[in-house]
Amino acid sequence: MREVLFAGFGGQGVLTAGLILSQIALYSGKNATWMPSYGAAMRGGTANCTVHYGDGPVYNPGQQKPDLLLAMNTPSFKKFSGIVRTGGIVLYNADMMTEDAAVREGVRLVPVNCNQIADKLNNPRGANIVMMGAIVKLLGDFEYETGLAGMNDMFRKKGKEKFEAKNTEAFQAGYAAV
Repeated sequence: MREVLFAGFGGQGVLTAGLILSQIALYSGKNATWMPSYGAAMRGGTANCTVHYGDGPVYNPGQQKPDLLLAMNTPSFKKFSGIVRTGGIVLYNADMMTEDAAVREGVRLVPVNCNQIADKLNNPRGANIVMMGAIVKLLGDFEYETGLAGMNDMFRKKGKEKFEAKNTEAFQAGYAAV
């Protein structure tokens, strides 16, 4: 069973990123849960979610010892990097880090300038999608094509297929960034 924790400020798309990963897992025939948590403010407040997925039943959808943490800002990095399991990964938004990133031995740090990448793609709201491409590659649980198809399937179900080309481009860029 995999556990992935997504954390950032409201408006950074961390809850959407978690939904995307859970959809990719379901699209791949796995079981998945998505558990959100957010502060009172819609934009600028805290937001995080935990996704569990695997072949068997998900017995506890709550936060435990993530295999991967996506930290979209410094406060999220500081709050959650210490709970990542040994052998896990901390993927962080290097554009939003105001301090040096450091974790204990046995945890891999992966910086990605996802805001810069999204801006270069003329898709400033696509930083979370850039990180989804990176997550799919780093975890290695899903083929690139499956990850992309699962993500696009989720947006189609939500009636947002008009963003498919931009999302595909952002996903590809994130996949290539790690």
